[in-house]
Amino acid sequence: MTIVLAMLLALALDAVFGEPRRFHPLVGFGALANAVERQLYVDRRVSGIAAWTLAVFLPVASFCGLRAVSQPVVVFAMEVLVLYFALGRQSLAEHARPVAAALRDGDLPRARAAVGRMVSRDTDALDATHVAAAGTESVLENGHDAVFGTLFWFVVLGAPGALLFRLANTLDAMWGYRTVRYERFGWAAARADDVLGYVPARLTALGYAAMGDAVTALRCWRTQAPSWDSPNAGPVMASGAGALRVRLGGPAPYHGRWEDRPVLGEGEPPDASSIVRALRLVDRAVVAWLAVVLLAGVVAHA
Repeated sequence: MTIVLAMLLALALDAVFGEPRRFHPLVGFGALANAVERQLYVDRRVSGIAAWTLAVFLPVASFCGLRAVSQPVVVFAMEVLVLYFALGRQSLAEHARPVAAALRDGDLPRARAAVGRMVSRDTDALDATHVAAAGTESVLENGHDAVFGTLFWFVVLGAPGALLFRLANTLDAMWGYRTVRYERFGWAAARADDVLGYVPARLTALGYAAMGDAVTALRCWRTQAPSWDSPNAGPVMASGAGALRVRLGGPAPYHGRWEDRPVLGEGEPPDASSIVRALRLVDRAVVAWLAVVLLAGVVAHA
């Protein structure tokens, strides 16, 4: 029951206040990670492993130490605050809704600029359908990264687990790219994110299926996810696209050239409503997760 209460309070804080405006802890962590990279960078996997371990160990160990010497009521407050800082549900909506609004207004330049704050692809080359696809894909994938993965590890390990997951996810976004600089150094960051996200990604995909067109979602997950590069994004986005009955994936521009990607989902091409429906799907899945955790707690204490 304490876990569910903490989750509800953290989600409420996120809904009311969104991300901290003046200073976000993940921004501070990014500065720490950059400092670690400057000191330890060598184009070798062992260097990346050492950098990942140090960057994650310092904040997680510091929090665990503070938690160990605090009173129970303070520990509970700390758990709620850490989960609030780790969640990104409201931020996801704040980034996605302007894309949908611009598309509804027929303002493609504004839609491109807005979706550019969500994705890493070359947005200047996108038409309205590609913008809608990028926004919808980002909502579905980040539903896992910023919401469900965080909630899963909070249930398993409390606030240290949520903190561990979000820091690992942040390092993957910083170091996990297959570029010349990070091909070896970023290997540990990419693999750690894959491992920590493996179970929650599949629970996220199951949640999307349960809260949408389940038959289509499960079929797309089974047949399309294995062809996606990411072992975790594939199930999440294939299931989400199927649940919404929308076609995602396909060619997308990165670094000046179009890259072929597998098609995800089936049904109509995406538009502004697809982004809004994806946000609603995330919300329904959050409610379902809370209900399952609450039911599990009741059964465990029966």
